[in-house]
This record gives sequence, C-alpha cells and structure tokens, in this order.
Amino acid sequence: MIVDHRIRTEADLRARFGSPSARAATKVRSRIDEVTARFIGLSPLVVLGTSGPDGRGDVSPRGGPPGFVTVLDQRHVALPDLGGNNRLDSYENIVANPYAGLLFVVPTRNETVRINGPAYLTDDPAVLDRTHPDLRRPKLALVVETEQLFGHCTKAFRRSRTWEPDSWSAYAEAPDYAAMYCAQIDGENEAAMRTELDQRAEAALRGERRD
Repeated sequence: MIVDHRIRTEADLRARFGSPSARAATKVRSRIDEVTARFIGLSPLVVLGTSGPDGRGDVSPRGGPPGFVTVLDQRHVALPDLGGNNRLDSYENIVANPYAGLLFVVPTRNETVRINGPAYLTDDPAVLDRTHPDLRRPKLALVVETEQLFGHCTKAFRRSRTWEPDSWSAYAEAPDYAAMYCAQIDGENEAAMRTELDQRAEAALRGERRD
C-alpha cells in the first residue's frame, strides 16, 4: 500500500493540531519524587523502547512482581535482566545507541508514567544486589536516567477500556503467538507449539524466582 499526503515538517504537523496546553508543555521533570517512586514501585509491567544505530525503533514488554524495577535514586531506575529468548534486541540497541524510553503500567490505573533518558547495561554488584527479593540475581541490569519524567493522561486506557472486565469478551478469539507464528511458517503444528511455549515459559518463570 502506497500512502500519499504525508506530513513532512513540524510546521505541517502543528498546523493541524496547534500547540499543547500550558500544563502539558511544562509537565516534564527530571527528578523521581516520592509519589512517582510509589507508582513505579507498584508497576508489574513496563514497556521498553529503544532504537538502533540506524534509527529503527524497537518496543519490548518487561514484567515482574510489583517493584521489580528498582528506583536507585532520584534520577535513575534499574530493570533486572529476566529470562528471554536471547535475541537481545533491546540490549544490542542500548549498546549501540545508549538511550531508552520506559512506560510504567499499573493495573486498574488509567494513568502511566513515562521516563526517557540515557541508558546503559551494568553488572555492578551495588545495582544487582538491589534486585527484588523474590527474583534471582540477574546477569545484568538496565539503568535509565530520568532526563525526562512525566505522567501520561488517562485517555488511551479509557478509550480502550483496558481495565473494564465487561469489555474483555471481545478478545476471546484473539490469536496467540503460536497461531501467529504458524500462520507464517509452514510445517509447524500449532497445538504442539502452544504446549511447548507454555512449558518453556513456566520453566523460565520458575528459574527467575529465588529458592
């Protein structure tokens, strides 16, 4: 599909939307206050955005028990390395282009917290020692500096009705990863793959927990 009428300049963009409100324009901070730290400490799900040296973007969900992301101080947070598939897309991007964006989600809350800033990977014991007590000691942690920190408004979650149980039945037939993978790769058995993926995920989750 070829799309024309593309917006190519900021002036073009602003001509259609205008300027942000004074509150939206001035809400960015760089310090993690006590209230925001409490929100981060309750978040079991974080969306991590990175980009490679060629400018291509990547987004990856990261999850754990509430508090799995550590607030190191008023300017830094740390995400522990938990089990994955070893593609390391996000980590390779961080090594090549040390900058990241984070979106913190708390169930039942329509607000989110966003952090953008310089990022790096570390195996510093002082950081790894602060990993959530329910989790195994990670190999690495991703540290992100709060160059930009701000709350995001509620409209996206309200529109999507994400936390409203009476809307969930609409998604009962949504395909899972096994279905999507098998739709593109010939010769794979969907049921067998689903069982294998479930078993591997459960094994990985057990391995992340402390004995």
